[in-house]
Amino acid sequence: MPEKKKIARPLAIGAGVAVAAALLGLVSYTATKPEPRDAASTGSAATVEQGPADETTQALVKLARREAKDPLAQGRADAPVVLIEYADFRCGYCGKFARDTEPGLVKKYVEDGTLRIEWRNFPIFGAESETAARAAWAAGQQGRFWQFHAAAYAEGAKEKGFGADRLDALAREAGVKDLDRFRRDLDGEQAHAAVKKDQGEAYSLGATSTPSFLINGQPIAGAQSDAVFEQAVETAKAQEEKKARDAK
Repeated sequence: MPEKKKIARPLAIGAGVAVAAALLGLVSYTATKPEPRDAASTGSAATVEQGPADETTQALVKLARREAKDPLAQGRADAPVVLIEYADFRCGYCGKFARDTEPGLVKKYVEDGTLRIEWRNFPIFGAESETAARAAWAAGQQGRFWQFHAAAYAEGAKEKGFGADRLDALAREAGVKDLDRFRRDLDGEQAHAAVKKDQGEAYSLGATSTPSFLINGQPIAGAQSDAVFEQAVETAKAQEEKKARDAK
């Protein structure tokens, strides 16, 4: 069963795409901001449209930052497909995606230039989530974000918590060279601002669960199967190739 806190809200979209629908603002509900939860790993991804992208999708596509030196991203800045992940280091299903699905996507699509993956810190499970997010950002300032990401999402890692000593240990495991700088960066204004920016972006989309994804503007909810993500990447790639042909 997914780790989640109960949320009472009516959703008209079926087949396990509640978070995806919320990301696009396709459903409305009358309530205060729901409590956070992990997105379930069961269910299907949001439908990937075969036709032209609508205005909403186009707006979501523009969320891709495509900054060549972004330490929280991997893959070519001009890759035809961009996957944006909104995730929390205390989220069990985020860890499942990081361990079981993401490595295959990197090998199959990032390495050949098709896919770019951009990380967004979306801490929703309390103070340790926020501290871990800032620590990951700080590791990124020394070029070790993805190594920290792997260490923090290793099997059983989240059960050890994200206290100060544990974050130091993760930084060492990730190969962070300057631990004094790491600690300063972690507590600095830039780290707080960067995490707040990512978190605000996720909330502005209506996201309340982790992990949540956008693939060229199309949402996927939860740690779905490899096949779901591969299909979404292939569909987005085909759409971009068609656009290129039509532009000639």
